[in-house]
Amino acid sequence: MNAESGSGTLVLAATPLGHVGDASPRLVEALKSAAVVAAEDTRRVRSLASALGITLGGRVLSYYDAVEQTRTPVLLDALHEGRTVLLVTDAGMPSVSDPGYRLVSACSDAGVPVTCLPGPSAVTTALAISGLPCDRFCFEGFPPRKQGERRRWFGGLVGEQRTCVFFEAPHRLADTLADAAEVLGAERRAAVCRELTKTYEQVRRDRLDVLAEWAAEGVRGEVTVVLAGAVPVASSDPADLVGRVEERAADGVRLKDAVAEVAEIGGVRKKELYDAVLEARR
Repeated sequence: MNAESGSGTLVLAATPLGHVGDASPRLVEALKSAAVVAAEDTRRVRSLASALGITLGGRVLSYYDAVEQTRTPVLLDALHEGRTVLLVTDAGMPSVSDPGYRLVSACSDAGVPVTCLPGPSAVTTALAISGLPCDRFCFEGFPPRKQGERRRWFGGLVGEQRTCVFFEAPHRLADTLADAAEVLGAERRAAVCRELTKTYEQVRRDRLDVLAEWAAEGVRGEVTVVLAGAVPVASSDPADLVGRVEERAADGVRLKDAVAEVAEIGGVRKKELYDAVLEARR
């Protein structure tokens, strides 16, 4: 119990991505002592405890996307009663494209203390071994499933100069990489990190078009993609960029948005490029 607030504490804990040896001593202790363990998959957390040679000391509740809304008040009640609630997901850090954000937000609103046991994260692990710049990066979660939406999603990254990390399901990876190559350019560098820390860990570093061809042969397991940022270019003649704008417009992007994307990467003023597009259309 937190002496100042009179409530329990929500503890977010990172779990191993695959190798059980990555579990921290603090995670082990928390699993043994927490009054409530909220888990994305109760079977996974019980398997983790077994692999660690420990027994879960408290009540185990499932906490995944479909039940977040209904389970959050239940966990808040436990916290208000002075209990410690440990939140874990299948692998990595809660809230990072996994359940957790809603509960943390609710605790913040209710004045319930929240702390975190740091540890494994697929985002930073993939970034570190990608061979791409790590000084500035962004995390984009999962791309949209539908091709049109996904291509527009990549369009928003055309001028992004930071290294970008995102997750993808293995059965959609080839299509996603092909769309990325089409929108961002086949020569853009990327790294596909598969089954991080596990027995069959694999990292492929190459151009987007090459990676798309490789993925078309079939990929299994958990996948994290690291995408190189856009390279700033010298100021261009707006007329030279009209074709790129029209390509983005053909993908369903509003002309105004397409102009903004291409102007940023091309280093020209948006108004000049917009005028050039209208002139070309005449």
